[in-house]
Amino acid sequence: MSEAPKELERESILLRILWMAVFVIVWQLAELVLGGVVLLQLGYRLFYGAPSASLLGFGDSLSQYLAQIGRFGTFNSEEKPWPFADWPTPQAAQGQAPHSVPPAAHPVRDEEPKL
Repeated sequence: MSEAPKELERESILLRILWMAVFVIVWQLAELVLGGVVLLQLGYRLFYGAPSASLLGFGDSLSQYLAQIGRFGTFNSEEKPWPFADWPTPQAAQGQAPHSVPPAAHPVRDEEPKL
């Protein structure tokens, strides 16, 4: 009877090894994307004088995702990262305020356009 738990444990660790190998590949791809976000954010900052709000949010959530992969791979967490869990929610930026564009004023007209 003690063979069954050992067999289940062996299957469990083999499955985890498979998932860890998959997430190592995902890590490499996400790392390249994060590098691209860093370069885009730098260019945006140089051009507009402030970082992009959308890149701030995506960069933060991608960084958290990489941390989740690291925690799973190092056995600090049993929870598999996205797509098995929710995508991380970006936190508020602690650096510079993001660049914002005020909404354009739209003219209000009560009459039909003249042709």
